[in-house]
Amino acid sequence: MDVIELRTDLHSMIDKITDSNILNAVKTLLSEKTVTQTDWWDTISDEERVEIEQGLAEANRGEVIPHEEVMEKYKKWL
Repeated sequence: MDVIELRTDLHSMIDKITDSNILNAVKTLLSEKTVTQTDWWDTISDEERVEIEQGLAEANRGEVIPHEEVMEKYKKWL
C-alpha cells in the first residue's frame, strides 16, 4: 500500500468515526507527530548516548547476562 492509498484509507476511517473521544485521541496523536518530529536520541545527553553505545557494543560482543539469570538474582526485590 502506497502513501496515497494509506491516506485515503485513513480519511475514510476517520470520516466514519462518531465518537468525539476517539477523534480527539486521533487528533492528539497526529498533532504530536506533526509538531514534534524530534528524535529521542537528540533529546538525551552526550553521557547517555555514550552509555547506550557502550551497552550496544557489549551486547554485540556477547557480553550479556541472560534475562532469566538476572530475574533469579533479583527476584527477592521484585
